[in-house]
Amino acid sequence: MPRTPLFRVAAAALSAAALSACSSTTPAGAPSARPLRRAIASDTGEAHLANLLQLTDGGENAEAYFSADGKYITFQSTRDGRSCDQQYVMRADGSQLTKVSRGGKTTCGWFLPGSKQVFFGATHHADSACPPKPDPSAGYVWGIDPYDIYVTDIDGRNMKRLTNYGVYTAEGVLSPDGKRIVFTSLKDGDLDIYTMNVDGTDVKRLTTTPGYDGGPWWSPDGTKIVYRAWHYDNPTDLKAYQDLLAKRMIRPNRMELFVMNADGSDQRQITTLGGANFGPSWTPDGQRIIFSSNHKNPRSRNFDLFTVKLDGTGLEQITTNPEFDGFPMFSPNGKQLIFASNRGATKQGETNLFIAEWK
Repeated sequence: MPRTPLFRVAAAALSAAALSACSSTTPAGAPSARPLRRAIASDTGEAHLANLLQLTDGGENAEAYFSADGKYITFQSTRDGRSCDQQYVMRADGSQLTKVSRGGKTTCGWFLPGSKQVFFGATHHADSACPPKPDPSAGYVWGIDPYDIYVTDIDGRNMKRLTNYGVYTAEGVLSPDGKRIVFTSLKDGDLDIYTMNVDGTDVKRLTTTPGYDGGPWWSPDGTKIVYRAWHYDNPTDLKAYQDLLAKRMIRPNRMELFVMNADGSDQRQITTLGGANFGPSWTPDGQRIIFSSNHKNPRSRNFDLFTVKLDGTGLEQITTNPEFDGFPMFSPNGKQLIFASNRGATKQGETNLFIAEWK
């Protein structure tokens, strides 16, 4: 999930049976489906969420992120019976749904300045089909698929490859000034965080500690980056991680939140909650982090949204649904929160997008 996707920490909650090949008969750039804006009730204790609306219905829909003008949303989905994610763009009201990817598997979309182009991780350069799933004999692991980052118009035309590493390179987020992309990559042998210009030049590595560093997200003023990480206290555990990494797999059961300056300096841990804490982004004032966590019961698939201050204090629970809630992002004006959830699912593993007014 990736931010999932490499680290879909909730893989157990998000997984669904494979129904067909990943490739689609619907061409990129063909808008489809009428908008769904189904009003549903917030759960008890979700005092920050008002006028909750469901935007999608069916399949796994996740990692929904706004354009800078708030008019569009990009997200990944297995809708229409696909067995791995494709990338979509739609208006914020759910209309003008358009598939912009070309097959393979996709993850972690984001808009470029002007809201006319979107970039995302994709594997279609390696194979137009979905990547193979990890060997189940390895236990609960995620496959680290060979994504590279691509950019395309929001109608799916004029696709261009930004990176060419041939190993996991994804989780991209645009800086607030629109000049640089922060992302996660395996290009130097470990899962680390990098930045680059929006044209793919001037790549800089920010993290070097052995272990997983990923899910980076710029602060609203662009001076800091929050991310999720797990580093190892002893050589035995580190070797086990590296051995699994060599097989392009990782165990996602432990992650805490960290923050650093935008140049990679002053890296420090924010949370010590236990379990898997992932999908961090920022409140509009830049004073708190909003994220998903199962720390109350690390062996469960019940992930809820929480906020926390940058010094690790003031933890507040935002969602209370007994299933999965994750991938939160505030709208550019700070008035709405979009997230993915298993709430109201009609099938095991079904994940949909929800948007609510923030109180």
